[in-house]
Amino acid sequence: MKRRLYACATLACLLALSSCAVGPNYRRPEPQAVLAYKEQGDWKASEPADSLDRGPWWQIFDDPVLDGLERQIDVSNQNLKASWDAYMQSRALVLQAKNAYWPSVGVTAERQRSNQYLAPNAVQTVNSVGATGSWSLDIWGATRRAVESDRDSAQASHTAVALARLSAQSALATDYFELRAQDSLQQLLKDTVEDDQHALTITEARFKYGVAGRADIVTAETQLLTSQASLVNVELTRGQLEHAIALVIGKTPADFALEPAPLRSDVPSIPPGVASTLLERRPDIAQAERRMAAANAQIGVAISAFFPTLTLTGDASHASTAMQGLLSASNSSWAVGPVLAATLFDIEGRRAVVRQARSAYAQAIDSYRQTVLTSFQQVEDNLLALRVLEHQASIEARAVTAAKEAERLTLEQYKAGTVPYTSVITAQTTTFSTEQTALSVQQDRLTASVALIQAVGGGWRTTQMAKD
Repeated sequence: MKRRLYACATLACLLALSSCAVGPNYRRPEPQAVLAYKEQGDWKASEPADSLDRGPWWQIFDDPVLDGLERQIDVSNQNLKASWDAYMQSRALVLQAKNAYWPSVGVTAERQRSNQYLAPNAVQTVNSVGATGSWSLDIWGATRRAVESDRDSAQASHTAVALARLSAQSALATDYFELRAQDSLQQLLKDTVEDDQHALTITEARFKYGVAGRADIVTAETQLLTSQASLVNVELTRGQLEHAIALVIGKTPADFALEPAPLRSDVPSIPPGVASTLLERRPDIAQAERRMAAANAQIGVAISAFFPTLTLTGDASHASTAMQGLLSASNSSWAVGPVLAATLFDIEGRRAVVRQARSAYAQAIDSYRQTVLTSFQQVEDNLLALRVLEHQASIEARAVTAAKEAERLTLEQYKAGTVPYTSVITAQTTTFSTEQTALSVQQDRLTASVALIQAVGGGWRTTQMAKD
């Protein structure tokens, strides 16, 4: 009876010890708080602040073609698939780590024939079956810390999937708007070629009647050929952008084509949200935070190596020279007991491992804080870009109107013979340059809008992170 009480007390002590875990418990370091975005200032989005939460973020641009392309990313983007496969590997590692909680059991079956210790030519057959088991008690929490680290790493891997998805979506939207800008530039150059052809026709007529020189015709032809060459060059840039979009949606360039369409003339208001919630809306910040937690758990794993390990082992077997009655009690044997193991002399080996784990954790903290700082910078940069480009776009619109009027008046003056043809060329060049700049500003505004959405997380929330 006393032996049973002693065994129960010992088991209770072991279970009590196994409820603790060495090493520091994780607490997320608080980064520098930001109450508001500096560059937002007096410039406010005109739309409701929750517009990015009503569905896929790209729908804010109200473009059915873009919507159809974006939806293909989850189906065919290979980088996204690779990220998901990496996440599934990390989940398997969690299950593998949890397996250490439980005992392992093995079985054996053996049949041996030998003449050892017997008379010459005598052969003896021995049949045996048995089972072995071992259970390493997690007294110091090494297994729990390892599971904790693998679980945090799996969550970081899951946020990497969200990060890959957002990156692909943003790259697609950026390439799409750049392609549409090339479509608009192509139409602009076609109009310019028509205007240059019209100017050449007028010059040839004036030369025919002796009111223009041969030099005017050569100049008009040069202007026309220059515009035609620029028109051809647009095809190169557009084709490369089309190929890039095909790659993002997982298709070969030969299997993908987009019909030309103009770049949209308006830019939707992009709500940046509340600065203090940015930490909850960026998958890369969540990823850095989970890596930090995983590194913290590894400190506990390293510290647990200082303490002895206790393993309960046992085996039972039956052996007999005859198969009949092999499993009878008279043929059985068993053994059970604890195994205590500890390293007595390791100089600085374990201390070095702990120092390495603590340094890795400190590095993870630095990376996390740098990721947070970078995220706020990206939001501020794109808020600044949208505010400045909006102002520039309004100026460029007035400049285009003025340049077109100047070109019209100059052409009329040339027809009247009051200005040389070089004035017409100068006016045409100014108009084209101004229109091209205005188009470039509009493209920059749209790509800055995409970049701002990416900078605030694209509507993602930490609540979407896996709970592995």
